[in-house]
Amino acid sequence: MPLTHLDEHGRAHMVAVGDKAETARSAVAQARVTMSPEALQAVRVGTKKGDALQVARIAGIQAAKRTHELIPLCHPLRLTQITVTAEFLDDGVLLKSKVAAFDRTGVEMEALTAVTVAALTLYDMVKAVDKAAIIADVRLLEKIGGKSGHLRPHGP
Repeated sequence: MPLTHLDEHGRAHMVAVGDKAETARSAVAQARVTMSPEALQAVRVGTKKGDALQVARIAGIQAAKRTHELIPLCHPLRLTQITVTAEFLDDGVLLKSKVAAFDRTGVEMEALTAVTVAALTLYDMVKAVDKAAIIADVRLLEKIGGKSGHLRPHGP
């Protein structure tokens, strides 16, 4: 199956979606940020830069809305929902995003962008305490809508 963002000559192009029906679509993605116990404690009580998780959540929401400006061949979408949540783990934070739209193409890139930027923001907030913090396990957990229907990608 050829890459949809390349034409028959291998040139990049934006996929035509004008003939597709508008349907409800959603996607869920996650990212993990592992860090030292000291950094995790700083996140729990607040850093000099403020409430790290609140800043990361807002950054993720803002990023989802701007995905088409960051990823060259993504379509601008009319998003109807963006949530970014954070759950404390023993060794860090698990971030999850859910993005929904009623549109002609999926929102998985917006969900992935949201958790990635939220993770980068959290990293930025804790790097003074833990320069070795790690962003990992960025992945799509679920995609609903469109031709693919309901998709749960493989993986742990």
